[in-house]
Amino acid sequence: MANEAGYNVAVVGATGAVGEQMLKTLEDKDFPIKSIKLLSSKRSAGKKLSFKGEEVTVEEATPEAFEGIQLALFSAGGSVSKKLAPEAVKRGAVVVDNTSAYRMDEDVPLVVPEVNEEDVKNHKGIIANPNCSTIQMVVALEPVRQKYGLKKVIVSTYQAVSGAGLEAITEMKEQSRDILDGKEVTPEILPVGGDKKHYQIAYNAVPQIDLFQENGYTFEEMKMINETKKIMHMNSLEVAATCVRLPVETGHSESVYVEVENGGASAEEFKNTIAEGEGITLKDDPSQQEYPLAIDCVGLPDVFVGRIRRDLDRDNGYHMWVVSDNLVKGAAYNSVQIAESLDKLGLLK
Repeated sequence: MANEAGYNVAVVGATGAVGEQMLKTLEDKDFPIKSIKLLSSKRSAGKKLSFKGEEVTVEEATPEAFEGIQLALFSAGGSVSKKLAPEAVKRGAVVVDNTSAYRMDEDVPLVVPEVNEEDVKNHKGIIANPNCSTIQMVVALEPVRQKYGLKKVIVSTYQAVSGAGLEAITEMKEQSRDILDGKEVTPEILPVGGDKKHYQIAYNAVPQIDLFQENGYTFEEMKMINETKKIMHMNSLEVAATCVRLPVETGHSESVYVEVENGGASAEEFKNTIAEGEGITLKDDPSQQEYPLAIDCVGLPDVFVGRIRRDLDRDNGYHMWVVSDNLVKGAAYNSVQIAESLDKLGLLK
């Protein structure tokens, strides 16, 4: 049962790009809030941010800061979540964590409300928000899974630099100016996880996001593989991913190939199935060159799907193009949706 009086809410990492988007989403969705506490590192404490027309002073995130808090939204890095999320839970808060710290913890639900909202009921104080590229893919796949079943998913991502933080955006813009001015470029940020070297992102495509694992996949690719299986409760689902960083500021794009259990549907039937999915906007008219673009999804909460077509060789194979704002649906919006699910199901005390 929803609490009309509102909750005492904390946003950890409030001064970051995702934290700011969380505040905007809480405002836009008019989530029931009695009081809000904005938390950050000691360095950012003292800054003032606006929330619902009022100025709120940012405080340092400490264990004591969570006294009396019922809901804590975290987006300040995995190490901060590891340190402070248990402290928030200890003081009675439910934590929605937007880092990779707890995603694969078997005691922590990993939730995309359009796909597995019921999993929030199994929380033990912490609920994990999935990786941005995983979120948009599973939203697009869920109506397919429900109607046709899933056997295999192969995804190639084309990810925006905002997923690597504000410094990466700055680097991309500075590199672009330097190249146009005929100057030398010295990469220092991307790829994040580039422990051996960094590469130019401007006018380039970098097929590495995060560190390489022993199996040859990057950590980002393994996140997509493992998180998809966990969210959909399909450990036997075959999933492969290749994650690439492009010089796009905001909006992740994905080319997704899926093989279903029950093939034979026409491309049009497949489109209609996807169009009926929750949180999905279908934009698919090749005759008019209509398909989703990263720049068109910025600031919007939906997952946009287009270029849907049957595979030419496999009766149960289909291809699609999936685009979404990685800072909105891929992070802040999904976190607030989880909070709404907790509210709706009466799980916030």
